[in-house]
Amino acid sequence: MSEVREKASKAQATVPQLNRLTTEQKNTALRVMADALITETDSIITANAEDLERGREQGTPESMLDRLALNKERIAGIAEGLRQIADLPDPVGEVLETITRPNGLHVEKSRVPIGLIGIIYEARPNVTVDAAGLCLKTGNAVLLRGGSSALSSNRKIVDVLHQALATTDMPADALQLVEDADRASVDEMLKLNGLLDVIIPRGGASLIRNVVANATVPVIETGAGICHTYVDESADPVMAAEIAINAKAQRPSVCNSMETLLLHAAYAEEHLPALAEQFREANVVLKGCDTVRRLVPSAIEATEEDYATEYNDYILNIRVVENLDEAMQHIAHYGTKHSECIVTRDTAHAERFMHDVDAAAVYHNASTRFTDGYEFGYGAEIGISTQKLHARGPMGLPALTSTKYRITGNGQIRH
Repeated sequence: MSEVREKASKAQATVPQLNRLTTEQKNTALRVMADALITETDSIITANAEDLERGREQGTPESMLDRLALNKERIAGIAEGLRQIADLPDPVGEVLETITRPNGLHVEKSRVPIGLIGIIYEARPNVTVDAAGLCLKTGNAVLLRGGSSALSSNRKIVDVLHQALATTDMPADALQLVEDADRASVDEMLKLNGLLDVIIPRGGASLIRNVVANATVPVIETGAGICHTYVDESADPVMAAEIAINAKAQRPSVCNSMETLLLHAAYAEEHLPALAEQFREANVVLKGCDTVRRLVPSAIEATEEDYATEYNDYILNIRVVENLDEAMQHIAHYGTKHSECIVTRDTAHAERFMHDVDAAAVYHNASTRFTDGYEFGYGAEIGISTQKLHARGPMGLPALTSTKYRITGNGQIRH
């Protein structure tokens, strides 16, 4: 039996036990896991250093190394995320609907765990903990397959969590990590029908395309983030600059960072040169249309391919548009339905943008960097879903449940 199937089978076997755990038992396990991460911080950092050294030897860009890096502060934040998940309401068992039929049948619809969730992700070891915490809190077993670039970190983290779980009522085998770094292990996960109930990919566009195109197991697509900010003619220039700089430069390696800034022509003529200087000070390389290059001679020409690229880096496209319609047309053509923003004082423009733009999250006068489970009050997140079935946007605890109907009668038969 392959490693993938063996670990999936081990995890799947724990599902009945997971379903019997109380909320208190699950919360206790999460808090023990959080404490263990703090206790083992130094050993986790040591394992992470192996990944960072290997990444540098392979020429990994600094922005991607930043996604990979762990330190005491980040590990403390990851542990705090587990504690926050423990503090959140448990959605399992929540009654969503009750119906009493004329024939006396009582129908109750409630939330239940999905079962065994497979998660395929890339370079961020914090996902290992976030995914484990969210899945276990909702009574789901989880099969993780992280990227090879974070293998040492993920292996150590899961080892720490397993040792912690062994002291609780939560079965340690409910959390499994596929350590086989070969692409074949991903391909095998995609076809584990009968073991995996759903697969959730987290990563770049190529990973997500591969999973969506080849999986026979149901998929919840967490999409790539080609996110836009449109600065309207009436925008407050100070607010617009702060939002744009934050959306691009606060942490460019994540999916909710801005990749293209759209500027109303009148706004650009007056404010773009000064804004470009702020981006330069933030070490952001600018690419732009002809108007942008006239106003900012140092900008590189932006191509069609650039507008369709998720950089995850200190690179930004800027395009000047004539009006709101042109901005929304650009977003409709190049966007990935993730997070889109309008900065404007015009409430009618804001309402039209937020109503008409098709994205999981739309913003008025706030940075797209807020599309995040923690920022939305969900604790950690399993990903940002850009599809429309089952879940959309930051996927917190309720998104990791399904539903069950419980029907109670007193002898009714159907005629």
